[in-house]
Amino acid sequence: MGILEDWGWDSRWAEAFGDDAAKGLFPARLIEEQRGLFQIMSAPGVKSARTTGNMRHKANDRADLPAVGDWVCAEAIAREKAVLIRRILPRRTKLSRKAAGETMEEQVIAANLDTVLVMTALNADFNARRLERFLTVSLESGAAPVLILNKLDACDAPGPFLERARAAAGGAPVIAISAKTGAGLDALSAWIKPGRTVGLIGSSGVGKSTLVNRLAGNERLKTAQTRARDERGRHTTTHRQLFMLPQGGLLLDTPGMREMQFWDSSLGLAKTFEEIEALAPSCRFKDCAHDAEPGCAVKAAVEAGTVAADRLEGWSKLKREADEALKKRVKKK
Repeated sequence: MGILEDWGWDSRWAEAFGDDAAKGLFPARLIEEQRGLFQIMSAPGVKSARTTGNMRHKANDRADLPAVGDWVCAEAIAREKAVLIRRILPRRTKLSRKAAGETMEEQVIAANLDTVLVMTALNADFNARRLERFLTVSLESGAAPVLILNKLDACDAPGPFLERARAAAGGAPVIAISAKTGAGLDALSAWIKPGRTVGLIGSSGVGKSTLVNRLAGNERLKTAQTRARDERGRHTTTHRQLFMLPQGGLLLDTPGMREMQFWDSSLGLAKTFEEIEALAPSCRFKDCAHDAEPGCAVKAAVEAGTVAADRLEGWSKLKREADEALKKRVKKK
């Protein structure tokens, strides 16, 4: 297997690349981004890269620019150390959120993921509603989410956390691990495989850097202790980076995210709350908000105990936010 295949290249990517080699271009995968500066992996190895002025000029927002995980067509320029990124190959999956700030702009967190590991901790910072938010964004991307509950070594009673996580998971697998001791990590082999790309997202302090170090077999990333008063963590990862793991899989690490505002989330929301989505067609009104409307099948299910009340509360909050984001996107156009 060649170096590109190790990084996920296959016949479908080759088809998308087409005859660009005849134009003096070569395929590469974007493996690191720091403040607009890129590192790409190509057949000759790692190279520094930058976008062309034309690509930046034509970009409607930052989603039209390269993101970590992208496959790109690049060109070497004589007497220049950095190569030029000429084209982004069409993304198979795209993990996105609304960019920070008031501007309505899409930010691509990671591209071409096969699986998203949504990580949280078995401690006081556990939040089922936050998991639902991260799951919604993950499912919208087109990749398959897996919930990872870390810090098993420091939790005397993981059962209640696992129960709450499974209730919020919408059918996604839920795995308890200790990145510190390695307990439970064997289960990840179902997703971490040669040529497959796994993304890692979660809040600060849940142990993402510790997990990366454990899987990589060395101290690639700095780690920090959580605050004792609330068990919340501090940022240690400051940029996105794609790692090759010893077992042959690819792991894309991201900075901790307290905030995950929606960009487009309609499909992800429906998949996260499948039990509510399944009941909605039985409501009396097609546009039922499952609030105070008569003949609401979802409210009836909550009263009967077949749908948890907090699941409906979580859906309602995220649906309002998703609708507001859609209005702003339409207004922007």
